[in-house]
Amino acid sequence: MHVKKGDNVIVLTGKDKGKIGKILRAFPRKNQVLVEGTNVKKVHERAKKSGTKGTIIEKNFPINVSNVKLHGKS
Repeated sequence: MHVKKGDNVIVLTGKDKGKIGKILRAFPRKNQVLVEGTNVKKVHERAKKSGTKGTIIEKNFPINVSNVKLHGKS
């Protein structure tokens, strides 16, 4: 992998093209990285206890490492 955790990267393709973010986590076996503020999806979370309601949370999902490029200094 050409990037590691903590590097600032720019997204090259997809709906977040042009966004700049920091790598929060790298998954070398899957060839993916988790970039801060990109590929955010809304996920429905179940109620944990009876009497509480489920919630909708926004969660970052990993993107392929080939879709990011190192941006400046970290």
